Amino acid sequence: MEYKKRLSRYCKIEIIEVVDEKTPDKASDAFNEQIKDKEGKRLLSHLKEDAYVIALAIEGKMLSSTELANKIQKLGVSGKSHLIFIIGGSLGLSDEVLKRADYLLSFSPMTFPHQLMRVVLLEQIYRSYRINNNEPYHK
Repeated sequence: MEYKKRLSRYCKIEIIEVVDEKTPDKASDAFNEQIKDKEGKRLLSHLKEDAYVIALAIEGKMLSSTELANKIQKLGVSGKSHLIFIIGGSLGLSDEVLKRADYLLSFSPMTFPHQLMRVVLLEQIYRSYRINNNEPYHK
């Protein structure tokens, strides 16, 4: 991962991938909720108590790159240096995960594959560190 390598200059980064549950094509809403709950429990098992959790969610707040950089910088200054970003599966995130999140972030009202979203997120985090360190980066 190119951005993971680039980010190592600014922060310690760990990527944990939680396996998706298999979802039948025509699953009921209730079945989909069960799947989100199972995935949510797996996600929550990786969270540390002191972590500041940012969940990517369609209903979250959309930020510019500069606003995200400011948010990351303010969190660091206030002593919240252990940030966890959560990207949900194709069904989204469980209510339990959304409740645990300290902040809901949205990149778009559209749905993206989580592998693509990971690259976009890593790029934006990298861009944030470049902005916060007054280093040039393409606009």
